[in-house]
Amino acid sequence: MRGVTATDLKAKGVAAVEAGLLEDEEVIISVRGRNTYVVMDLHKYTKFREYELEIALLEARADIEAGRYFDSSVNDHMQQISEEL
Repeated sequence: MRGVTATDLKAKGVAAVEAGLLEDEEVIISVRGRNTYVVMDLHKYTKFREYELEIALLEARADIEAGRYFDSSVNDHMQQISEEL
């Protein structure tokens, strides 16, 4: 993964990121020598978010199949939360 320093980003702006994205799918931005941010194009980010949501859905389905859930009304749930505080 190609890296861009914060100094390069300040000097070259978005062009520094765009140049990196021509070579790789993500660009790491380092600040004071530490990798701090990752930049990717919007299409890849959208796919990434879809994968995260799909994983969450699979985990929720697994919890339901394993019986790891509670069946209650919103009011009952809110009452339980209030009692726990």
